[in-house]
Amino acid sequence: MSLLNRFIPKKIPMLSAKEYAGQNVLVTGGGTGLGRQIATFYSRLGANVVIASRKQDVINKTASEINDETGGKVFAFPVDVRNHDSVLDLKYQLNLKGLFPDVIINNSAGNFISPTKNLSYNGWNSVLDIVLKGTFDITLEFGRQMIYSEMGGVILNISATYGQTGSAFVVPSAVAKAGCDNLVKSLATEWGKYGIRLLSVAPGPIYTEGAFSRLDPTGEFEKSVTQKLPTERLGEKEELANLVTYLTSDYANWMTGQVVTFDGGEVCSNSGEFNSLMKLSASDWDKLRRA
Repeated sequence: MSLLNRFIPKKIPMLSAKEYAGQNVLVTGGGTGLGRQIATFYSRLGANVVIASRKQDVINKTASEINDETGGKVFAFPVDVRNHDSVLDLKYQLNLKGLFPDVIINNSAGNFISPTKNLSYNGWNSVLDIVLKGTFDITLEFGRQMIYSEMGGVILNISATYGQTGSAFVVPSAVAKAGCDNLVKSLATEWGKYGIRLLSVAPGPIYTEGAFSRLDPTGEFEKSVTQKLPTERLGEKEELANLVTYLTSDYANWMTGQVVTFDGGEVCSNSGEFNSLMKLSASDWDKLRRA
Protein backbone atom coordinates (compact mmCIF):
# COMPACT_ATOMS: atom_id res chain seq x y z
CA MET A 1 0.00 0.00 0.00
CA SER A 2 1.37 3.42 -0.96
CA LEU A 3 2.43 5.75 1.82
CA LEU A 4 0.36 8.39 0.03
CA ASN A 5 -2.75 6.62 1.35
CA ARG A 6 -2.23 8.66 4.51
CA PHE A 7 -3.36 11.67 2.45
CA ILE A 8 -6.77 10.14 1.67
CA PRO A 9 -9.32 12.64 3.03
CA LYS A 10 -12.13 12.02 5.47
CA LYS A 11 -15.35 13.46 4.08
CA ILE A 12 -17.55 13.58 7.17
CA PRO A 13 -17.73 16.33 9.82
CA MET A 14 -15.20 15.87 12.63
CA LEU A 15 -17.20 17.88 15.18
CA SER A 16 -20.20 16.58 17.09
CA ALA A 17 -23.62 16.75 15.45
CA LYS A 18 -24.87 19.43 17.87
CA GLU A 19 -21.77 21.64 17.90
CA TYR A 20 -23.64 24.60 16.38
CA ALA A 21 -27.09 23.92 17.80
CA GLY A 22 -28.93 27.19 18.40
CA GLN A 23 -26.43 29.23 16.37
CA ASN A 24 -27.07 31.09 13.13
CA VAL A 25 -24.48 30.89 10.35
CA LEU A 26 -24.40 33.08 7.24
CA VAL A 27 -22.52 31.83 4.17
CA THR A 28 -22.30 34.30 1.30
CA GLY A 29 -21.86 32.67 -2.08
CA GLY A 30 -23.34 29.58 -0.46
CA GLY A 31 -25.33 28.35 -3.44
CA THR A 32 -22.55 26.50 -5.23
CA GLY A 33 -19.02 25.12 -4.91
CA LEU A 34 -17.05 25.57 -1.71
CA GLY A 35 -19.74 27.72 -0.11
CA ARG A 36 -22.35 25.05 -0.62
CA GLN A 37 -20.16 22.40 1.02
CA ILE A 38 -19.39 24.67 3.95
CA ALA A 39 -23.09 25.41 4.39
CA THR A 40 -23.86 21.68 4.30
CA PHE A 41 -21.37 20.93 7.09
CA TYR A 42 -22.73 23.71 9.31
CA SER A 43 -26.22 22.30 8.77
CA ARG A 44 -25.03 18.81 9.70
CA LEU A 45 -23.57 20.31 12.87
CA GLY A 46 -26.92 21.72 13.97
CA ALA A 47 -26.73 25.37 12.84
CA ASN A 48 -29.51 27.42 11.35
CA VAL A 49 -27.82 28.14 8.02
CA VAL A 50 -28.44 31.14 5.78
CA ILE A 51 -27.04 30.99 2.27
CA ALA A 52 -27.01 34.25 0.36
CA SER A 53 -26.09 35.21 -3.19
CA ARG A 54 -27.50 37.06 -6.19
CA LYS A 55 -29.27 34.14 -7.89
CA GLN A 56 -32.43 33.44 -5.92
CA ASP A 57 -33.34 30.34 -7.92
CA VAL A 58 -29.92 28.80 -7.26
CA ILE A 59 -29.92 29.40 -3.52
CA ASN A 60 -33.55 28.26 -3.20
CA LYS A 61 -32.64 24.96 -4.85
CA THR A 62 -29.47 24.57 -2.77
CA ALA A 63 -31.27 25.35 0.50
CA SER A 64 -33.92 22.74 -0.28
CA GLU A 65 -31.31 20.11 -1.20
CA ILE A 66 -29.20 20.72 1.91
CA ASN A 67 -32.30 20.62 4.07
CA ASP A 68 -33.30 17.26 2.55
CA GLU A 69 -29.77 15.92 3.09
CA THR A 70 -29.22 17.08 6.66
CA GLY A 71 -32.69 17.62 8.08
CA GLY A 72 -31.53 21.03 9.25
CA LYS A 73 -32.97 24.50 8.86
CA VAL A 74 -31.51 26.16 5.78
CA PHE A 75 -32.69 29.55 4.52
CA ALA A 76 -32.04 31.36 1.24
CA PHE A 77 -31.81 35.16 1.10
CA PRO A 78 -30.76 37.22 -1.92
CA VAL A 79 -27.81 39.60 -1.68
CA ASP A 80 -25.57 41.39 -4.13
CA VAL A 81 -22.49 42.17 -2.04
CA ARG A 82 -21.48 44.85 -4.58
CA ASN A 83 -24.55 46.85 -3.60
CA HIS A 84 -24.57 48.52 -0.18
CA ASP A 85 -28.37 48.74 -0.03
CA SER A 86 -28.58 45.01 -0.74
CA VAL A 87 -26.23 44.28 2.15
CA LEU A 88 -28.29 46.49 4.46
CA ASP A 89 -31.49 44.76 3.34
CA LEU A 90 -29.96 41.35 4.06
CA LYS A 91 -29.08 42.48 7.58
CA TYR A 92 -32.59 43.85 8.07
CA GLN A 93 -34.24 40.66 6.84
CA LEU A 94 -32.09 38.41 9.04
CA ASN A 95 -32.86 40.54 12.09
CA LEU A 96 -36.56 40.43 11.21
CA LYS A 97 -36.51 36.61 10.97
CA GLY A 98 -34.39 36.10 14.10
CA LEU A 99 -31.49 34.82 12.00
CA PHE A 100 -28.81 37.42 12.64
CA PRO A 101 -25.58 35.39 12.40
CA ASP A 102 -23.26 34.27 15.17
CA VAL A 103 -20.84 33.16 12.44
CA ILE A 104 -20.25 34.77 9.05
CA ILE A 105 -18.40 33.09 6.19
CA ASN A 106 -17.43 35.63 3.54
CA ASN A 107 -17.24 33.36 0.51
CA SER A 108 -18.65 35.49 -2.33
CA ALA A 109 -16.04 35.68 -5.08
CA GLY A 110 -15.43 36.63 -8.67
CA ASN A 111 -12.40 35.79 -10.77
CA PHE A 112 -11.18 35.16 -14.29
CA ILE A 113 -7.84 34.61 -16.02
CA SER A 114 -6.44 37.36 -18.21
CA PRO A 115 -3.15 39.04 -19.04
CA THR A 116 -3.23 42.14 -16.87
CA LYS A 117 -2.51 44.44 -19.81
CA ASN A 118 -5.76 43.28 -21.40
CA LEU A 119 -8.02 44.00 -18.41
CA SER A 120 -10.93 46.36 -18.91
CA TYR A 121 -11.98 48.81 -16.22
CA ASN A 122 -15.27 46.99 -15.75
CA GLY A 123 -13.48 43.65 -15.51
CA TRP A 124 -11.05 44.46 -12.72
CA ASN A 125 -13.48 46.74 -10.94
CA SER A 126 -16.13 44.02 -10.82
CA VAL A 127 -13.73 41.63 -9.06
CA LEU A 128 -12.73 44.28 -6.51
CA ASP A 129 -16.38 45.18 -5.93
CA ILE A 130 -17.30 41.59 -5.11
CA VAL A 131 -14.26 40.29 -3.31
CA LEU A 132 -12.77 43.29 -1.50
CA LYS A 133 -15.54 45.86 -1.14
CA GLY A 134 -18.25 43.24 -0.68
CA THR A 135 -16.31 41.46 2.06
CA PHE A 136 -15.55 44.77 3.76
CA ASP A 137 -19.21 45.86 3.61
CA ILE A 138 -20.56 42.59 5.06
CA THR A 139 -17.87 42.60 7.75
CA LEU A 140 -18.43 46.21 8.78
CA GLU A 141 -22.23 46.24 8.72
CA PHE A 142 -22.72 42.94 10.53
CA GLY A 143 -19.71 43.53 12.78
CA ARG A 144 -21.18 46.82 13.98
CA GLN A 145 -24.29 45.05 15.19
CA MET A 146 -22.19 42.37 16.90
CA ILE A 147 -20.42 45.19 18.74
CA TYR A 148 -23.43 47.30 19.66
CA SER A 149 -25.51 44.33 20.73
CA GLU A 150 -22.57 42.93 22.73
CA MET A 151 -23.13 39.51 21.18
CA GLY A 152 -19.68 38.94 19.67
CA GLY A 153 -19.19 36.47 16.87
CA VAL A 154 -16.80 34.99 14.34
CA ILE A 155 -16.13 36.29 10.83
CA LEU A 156 -14.10 34.07 8.51
CA ASN A 157 -13.07 34.92 4.94
CA ILE A 158 -12.35 32.39 2.23
CA SER A 159 -9.16 33.71 0.64
CA ALA A 160 -6.60 32.21 -1.76
CA THR A 161 -2.91 31.39 -1.41
CA TYR A 162 -2.01 33.98 -4.03
CA GLY A 163 -3.45 36.66 -1.76
CA GLN A 164 -0.19 36.29 0.15
CA THR A 165 2.20 35.43 -2.68
CA GLY A 166 0.72 37.35 -5.62
CA SER A 167 0.09 35.71 -8.98
CA ALA A 168 0.19 36.63 -12.62
CA PHE A 169 -3.02 36.58 -14.67
CA VAL A 170 -5.39 36.91 -11.68
CA VAL A 171 -4.15 40.29 -10.45
CA PRO A 172 -7.55 41.81 -9.50
CA SER A 173 -8.40 38.75 -7.40
CA ALA A 174 -4.91 38.62 -5.87
CA VAL A 175 -5.10 42.29 -4.88
CA ALA A 176 -8.61 41.88 -3.48
CA LYS A 177 -7.75 38.74 -1.48
CA ALA A 178 -4.65 40.45 -0.08
CA GLY A 179 -6.84 43.30 1.11
CA CYS A 180 -9.26 40.87 2.76
CA ASP A 181 -6.38 39.11 4.52
CA ASN A 182 -5.17 42.47 5.81
CA LEU A 183 -8.69 43.28 6.98
CA VAL A 184 -8.65 40.15 9.13
CA LYS A 185 -5.33 41.06 10.72
CA SER A 186 -6.36 44.68 11.29
CA LEU A 187 -9.79 44.08 12.78
CA ALA A 188 -8.66 41.16 14.95
CA THR A 189 -6.67 43.71 16.93
CA GLU A 190 -9.40 46.33 16.98
CA TRP A 191 -12.41 44.10 17.63
CA GLY A 192 -11.03 41.44 19.96
CA LYS A 193 -12.25 43.39 22.98
CA TYR A 194 -15.78 43.08 21.62
CA GLY A 195 -15.65 39.29 21.56
CA ILE A 196 -15.29 39.13 17.78
CA ARG A 197 -12.77 36.80 16.15
CA LEU A 198 -11.64 37.28 12.56
CA LEU A 199 -9.93 34.61 10.48
CA SER A 200 -9.11 33.73 6.92
CA VAL A 201 -8.53 30.40 5.19
CA ALA A 202 -6.45 30.41 2.01
CA PRO A 203 -7.17 27.20 0.10
CA GLY A 204 -4.91 25.84 -2.57
CA PRO A 205 -6.35 23.97 -5.57
CA ILE A 206 -9.68 22.38 -4.64
CA TYR A 207 -11.83 21.23 -7.53
CA THR A 208 -15.19 22.91 -8.02
CA GLU A 209 -17.02 22.77 -11.31
CA GLY A 210 -17.63 26.50 -11.53
CA ALA A 211 -14.12 27.69 -10.73
CA PHE A 212 -12.28 25.12 -12.81
CA SER A 213 -14.51 25.67 -15.84
CA ARG A 214 -13.54 29.37 -15.77
CA LEU A 215 -9.93 29.13 -14.68
CA ASP A 216 -8.88 25.79 -16.18
CA PRO A 217 -11.03 25.17 -19.26
CA THR A 218 -8.52 22.77 -20.85
CA GLY A 219 -7.77 20.77 -17.71
CA GLU A 220 -4.03 21.32 -18.10
CA PHE A 221 -3.69 23.28 -14.86
CA GLU A 222 -5.25 20.47 -12.83
CA LYS A 223 -2.80 17.95 -14.30
CA SER A 224 0.29 20.09 -13.79
CA VAL A 225 -0.54 21.28 -10.28
CA THR A 226 -1.37 17.76 -9.09
CA GLN A 227 2.06 16.61 -10.19
CA LYS A 228 3.73 19.41 -8.22
CA LEU A 229 1.77 19.05 -4.98
CA PRO A 230 3.61 17.11 -2.24
CA THR A 231 0.33 15.33 -1.48
CA GLU A 232 -0.07 14.46 -5.19
CA ARG A 233 -3.78 15.27 -5.20
CA LEU A 234 -6.15 18.21 -5.16
CA GLY A 235 -7.91 19.17 -1.97
CA GLU A 236 -11.49 18.14 -1.30
CA LYS A 237 -14.38 20.47 -0.47
CA GLU A 238 -15.19 18.46 2.64
CA GLU A 239 -11.67 18.96 4.00
CA LEU A 240 -12.05 22.71 3.71
CA ALA A 241 -15.49 22.56 5.35
CA ASN A 242 -14.04 20.61 8.28
CA LEU A 243 -11.30 23.20 8.78
CA VAL A 244 -13.70 26.14 8.57
CA THR A 245 -16.24 24.67 10.99
CA TYR A 246 -13.44 23.90 13.45
CA LEU A 247 -11.92 27.39 13.26
CA THR A 248 -15.25 29.11 13.97
CA SER A 249 -16.07 26.75 16.85
CA ASP A 250 -15.31 27.23 20.54
CA TYR A 251 -12.48 24.71 20.18
CA ALA A 252 -10.50 27.48 18.45
CA ASN A 253 -11.74 30.47 20.42
CA TRP A 254 -8.24 31.74 21.23
CA MET A 255 -7.39 31.99 17.55
CA THR A 256 -7.87 35.27 15.73
CA GLY A 257 -6.11 37.46 13.18
CA GLN A 258 -4.68 34.49 11.31
CA VAL A 259 -4.59 33.58 7.62
CA VAL A 260 -4.48 29.78 7.52
CA THR A 261 -2.88 28.31 4.40
CA PHE A 262 -4.57 25.05 3.41
CA ASP A 263 -2.97 23.92 0.19
CA GLY A 264 -1.43 20.44 0.28
CA GLY A 265 2.02 22.02 0.50
CA GLU A 266 1.66 24.01 -2.73
CA VAL A 267 3.16 27.31 -1.54
CA CYS A 268 6.20 25.81 0.16
CA SER A 269 6.74 23.45 -2.80
CA ASN A 270 6.72 26.36 -5.25
CA SER A 271 8.90 28.57 -3.06
CA GLY A 272 12.04 26.58 -2.26
CA GLU A 273 15.00 27.52 -4.44
CA PHE A 274 16.09 23.92 -4.95
CA ASN A 275 12.69 22.25 -4.88
CA SER A 276 12.92 21.64 -8.62
CA LEU A 277 15.46 18.94 -7.80
CA MET A 278 12.53 16.76 -6.72
CA LYS A 279 12.39 15.60 -10.34
CA LEU A 280 15.87 14.05 -10.16
CA SER A 281 16.05 10.27 -10.22
CA ALA A 282 18.20 8.09 -7.95
CA SER A 283 20.75 7.73 -10.76
CA ASP A 284 20.82 11.53 -11.18
CA TRP A 285 21.69 11.88 -7.48
CA ASP A 286 24.43 9.24 -7.84
CA LYS A 287 25.96 11.27 -10.66
CA LEU A 288 25.87 14.40 -8.53
CA ARG A 289 27.59 12.63 -5.66
CA ARG A 290 30.35 11.42 -7.97
CA ALA A 291 30.85 14.83 -9.59
